[in-house]
Amino acid sequence: MVGVLTDTTASIPEELVQRLGIELVPYYIHRGLETLRDMVDVRPVEFAAWLQETTQLPTTANPAPGDYLQGLLTLAGRVKKIVALTMTSKGSGAYQSCRAAVAMLKEQAPDVQVELVDTLQVAMSHGWAAIEAARAALEGLGLEDVAQRAREVAQRGTMIQTADTLRYLHMGGRIGKAQHLLGSLLNIKPLIGMADGEIVAVGTARSRLKAYRGMVRLMQQKAGEGARIKVAFTHVAAREQADKLREMVAERFECVETIVTDLSPALAVHSGPGTVGVNFFPCG
Repeated sequence: MVGVLTDTTASIPEELVQRLGIELVPYYIHRGLETLRDMVDVRPVEFAAWLQETTQLPTTANPAPGDYLQGLLTLAGRVKKIVALTMTSKGSGAYQSCRAAVAMLKEQAPDVQVELVDTLQVAMSHGWAAIEAARAALEGLGLEDVAQRAREVAQRGTMIQTADTLRYLHMGGRIGKAQHLLGSLLNIKPLIGMADGEIVAVGTARSRLKAYRGMVRLMQQKAGEGARIKVAFTHVAAREQADKLREMVAERFECVETIVTDLSPALAVHSGPGTVGVNFFPCG
């Protein structure tokens, strides 16, 4: 049996985490003098409400090697083979931190094998890779095949996100190659995606509805009209908007599996309330 470990920024619904036996390592949110563990000490709904009122954005930090080591050791109590996935190494130090933990594990539990996967993704595009890896593990696949499944899903995955403002992304220093959008008019809705592990601008729109239409068009360009996809919609205090986008996507694609979930607080810091994202991959 192969175990799967990842972190809370994957934004996987808790029920699915439990059902698939995924080991989650929390990110950290530093809010004033408080240090909060993502999805443990702070929850999406309450945190989004706080974000709407704050004038000083919290900072976030990836788990330390010791945090990953603790998660790996927990899994090692049940299995001797582990696939560990992190969000993009180009947007966080999680991959390097987890790699250090794997090296530490070899000293403490030399009989445990670990395959480390840098998804080069974020949010549920990262989450899908962990979900599909865990499913492959439950089907009885070996370590290399489970890791390969994770890499394939990550490589085929696409994340597109829109927000009411780029303020949070800019304040958090995660604007990446979308920097030039900061000069746009306030009523412009940015469309943000990922390319080679980095945040990039993929378009703009003048209203939410036009932003959603643009997201669907980008999905069609990526996967083709009517493609079979597994899709997850992430949001920050915007469930109704996420449902609206879900309905639009369902009209254009064969959605083999659909998930609607809150973006984890550690990611919500950088995108802000009102954020809606689509995360999908073609599944044949």
